[in-house]
Amino acid sequence: MNSIKNIVFDFGGVLIDWNPRYLYRNYFNDDSEMEYFLSNVCTGEWNAEQDKGRSFDEGVDLLEGRFPQYAEAIRMYRDGWESMLGGEFPDSVALLEKAKSRGYGVYGLTNWSAETFPIAESKYPFLQLLDGIVVSGKERLAKPDPRIFRILTERYGLKAEECIFIDDSRANIEAAEKLGFNTVLFDNTGRVTRQVAALTGDPGLL
Repeated sequence: MNSIKNIVFDFGGVLIDWNPRYLYRNYFNDDSEMEYFLSNVCTGEWNAEQDKGRSFDEGVDLLEGRFPQYAEAIRMYRDGWESMLGGEFPDSVALLEKAKSRGYGVYGLTNWSAETFPIAESKYPFLQLLDGIVVSGKERLAKPDPRIFRILTERYGLKAEECIFIDDSRANIEAAEKLGFNTVLFDNTGRVTRQVAALTGDPGLL
């Protein structure tokens, strides 16, 4: 009998298409300037601090002082955040729905700001299918910190070895593996679905 009972999904890049370029492409109307801004001003590292619990107001104030020439664009990251959401990935959502219908526990473990997560909750009804969600911004801990994986397992009574964890970050996958999770690195949904079906021994997930 297969031991897999639960499937844990990352959100951004796996279930939800989030990309700040959706907001900034028309604002800058110049891809090179947009990429400079996202690489040097509102960087991924800066955004990660909001995912760890820092408020957007604090993050914006910090950058406005350093980059006054980009003050308007920096404020847009907070005020226009919803425009960074490009939609759901239908095939990934279909896998979640199929897993739920076949009796697996389905959970979310996401690096996401506590301030903006309610926007995603209201926009994507499929999130209501999940049996539990751990949001980094609420916990003030983010993947790949092993403590946030332990929050997930302890809060919902899960055993890592009975879970498949799907994420598009190799660092997060490696952290989960060290804790005993079965893992699938997300790149394309077809391959991911085949891997999940193989790990569960359940062709009904295909």
